[in-house]
Amino acid sequence: MRKQKGFSLIELLIVIAIILIIAAMAIPNLLRARMAANESSAASAIRLITAAEVSYYNTYPTVGYAAALPDLGSVASCTAIVNHACLLDSALANATPGNPGHSGYQFLATGISNGTVINGGFVAGATPLNPGTTGTRDICSTTEGVLRIQPATGGLPANTIAACQAYPVAE
Repeated sequence: MRKQKGFSLIELLIVIAIILIIAAMAIPNLLRARMAANESSAASAIRLITAAEVSYYNTYPTVGYAAALPDLGSVASCTAIVNHACLLDSALANATPGNPGHSGYQFLATGISNGTVINGGFVAGATPLNPGTTGTRDICSTTEGVLRIQPATGGLPANTIAACQAYPVAE
């Protein structure tokens, strides 16, 4: 008999089984890391929106805080006006409910008038597009600038100051 070189079918199957076992252990960790990255990005975006709201308030004192998140955004050739203040990139400014979102989250920023013509307050909120898959926490901030986080409940991001202040302060 002559000696054959190469791998037998059983040896190849064993190698494939080992690779599948390693992949099965690695994929959940990869998904958790991706969710953590999405949540970190959402928290950073809420901080950006809060800073943009303060800048908007100082730029347009007769309006107060922006009425909605797209008002803080930009268009192709951006010249700052009340409806497009050029303070946020369009991807974040348009990541509102009903749109594809930004890093697995959807965002809202709502100006609060408090019974006056000028928006004297605001709330910025973020919630995962798919709770448990793209993120596990809702995030919000108000005029006070404190970041607040709670487990994701699904639905829309916080859009009232009372709803946001019910979240625990982020540590």
